[in-house]
Amino acid sequence: MKEIESIIRMLPYMAPLIGLGAILLVIALVDLARRKHVTGGHKVIWVLVAVGIQIIGPVIYLLLGRKEEAVDSD
Repeated sequence: MKEIESIIRMLPYMAPLIGLGAILLVIALVDLARRKHVTGGHKVIWVLVAVGIQIIGPVIYLLLGRKEEAVDSD
């Protein structure tokens, strides 16, 4: 019972982190879905990184996984 009470007391402090993690995850997954090419060429791996490693996974994808598409210089 004490564990539940301590979790409830900490909830106001954890809520911003949970919200931030959810926002970063949505941004990373939407960006990943829209891109044709990603670093390493495997979107599935980036989805696993973003979903599997809470808060840090989406940041890793947004910093390292986004591959700029080549622009034709006609």
